[in-house]
Amino acid sequence: MTPILAEFIGTAVMILLGGGVVANVVLNGTKGNNSGWIVITTAWAVAVFVGVTIAGPYSGAHLNCAVTLSVLMMGKLTLSTALSYMAAQLLGAMVGAFLVWAMYKDHFDQTEDPGTKQAVFCTAPAIKNLPRNLLSEILGTFVLIFTILHFKDAALDNSTPIGLGSIGALPVAFLVWAIGLSLGGTTGYAINPARDLGPRIIHALLPIKNKASFNSEYAWVPIVGPFIGSAVAVGLYILIY
Repeated sequence: MTPILAEFIGTAVMILLGGGVVANVVLNGTKGNNSGWIVITTAWAVAVFVGVTIAGPYSGAHLNCAVTLSVLMMGKLTLSTALSYMAAQLLGAMVGAFLVWAMYKDHFDQTEDPGTKQAVFCTAPAIKNLPRNLLSEILGTFVLIFTILHFKDAALDNSTPIGLGSIGALPVAFLVWAIGLSLGGTTGYAINPARDLGPRIIHALLPIKNKASFNSEYAWVPIVGPFIGSAVAVGLYILIY
């Protein structure tokens, strides 16, 4: 498998499982309806584990534009390769989101609230306060990247930040789980531009009844915030070490 294909497939599966658990919890008539935040954060962590396990041996399993930016800043990727990774991640996220909709379409049809349906695809603030929402995404992504940089003494490279295979994926899964439980209550912890933007685009394109708007006033926050958090994490890591 090529690295670009690995990023595409790994991200698609991650979003299928991550978006799938949100659909299962929030949409009407599902088996997991109203099962709560712990179910969402746990399944998202496992979704990351699965995606990293699939893509890790081939691309390093970035699955996240913020991770790719950090690898680029560490000098381990060329700009063209980094942009290719990001494009694959975005497209993979779009495919994963489409599959979630296709599987849960009957439940989308039974759900009236536009915000609830959109929550399956992308994040939104619990309390809208753009500066603080941005800070939330910056801090969450900072913790993600700064911790990943410590998984190996040599820091991130373009093979894998945490070691090949499923065992190496466990630290990232636990990290994402902790971020979701501790820091995810304000914005839903996108901490990944592709994870939010790709499904948000699919939501806008799909024939969903009574759906929410694209919300461009907020949509930039889960894109800009993770990039800033990643850059700050790498800068601090370089400064310290």
